[in-house]
Amino acid sequence: MKAEERRRQIAACLTADRPTSAAVLAARFHVSRQVIVGDIALLRAAGTDIVATPRGYQRGETGGLIRLVPCVHSPEDMRTELLAMVDNGCTVVDVVVEHAVYGQLTGQLSLSSRYDVEQFVEKSRGSAPLSSLTGGVHIHTLRCPDEEAFARVCAALKSLGMLYRADETE
Repeated sequence: MKAEERRRQIAACLTADRPTSAAVLAARFHVSRQVIVGDIALLRAAGTDIVATPRGYQRGETGGLIRLVPCVHSPEDMRTELLAMVDNGCTVVDVVVEHAVYGQLTGQLSLSSRYDVEQFVEKSRGSAPLSSLTGGVHIHTLRCPDEEAFARVCAALKSLGMLYRADETE
C-alpha cells in the first residue's frame, strides 16, 4: 500500500467518539508506530482535524457548546473534579495552565465518561498534573450538549469548592 492511500485509510478509520492508539494503527497497516506518528502529522498539516489524547488519536468533535471553566484543587482531587464534569453530561476536552516561562500549556484529555476518567486517572498515577505548576489553578475546555449541562457542572464544582473565582482569593 502506498503512503498516500494508508493516510487516507487512517483518516477514514478515526472517529470523534473513540480514540485509536498509534500501536493499533501500526498493526493494522503493517508499519511502525513512528510511521503512523508521521502520517498523523501529515494529515494534520493537510487540514484534517485529528486530536491526540492520552488514549490515542481521534477526529476532532464539532457538536455541542464549547465552554471554559476555571478550577482549583489539589492533585488528589483530580478524579472528583473530572467525574463532576462527565457525570453532568459534558466532555472534558483539555486542561490549560498559564506558566510564567512557557505561557499557555495545554494537555488534551477528551474524557466523556466515568470509564474515560478512571482510565486517565490510572494512567496518570505517579505523574504530577499540569495544575501542580500553578498551585492547582487551571482551566478546562468543556464540550457541553447545552447550557443546562454547563450550569450543572459549575454548580457541582462550586459545591465541591473547586470552581475558581479570583475575587474569592484576593
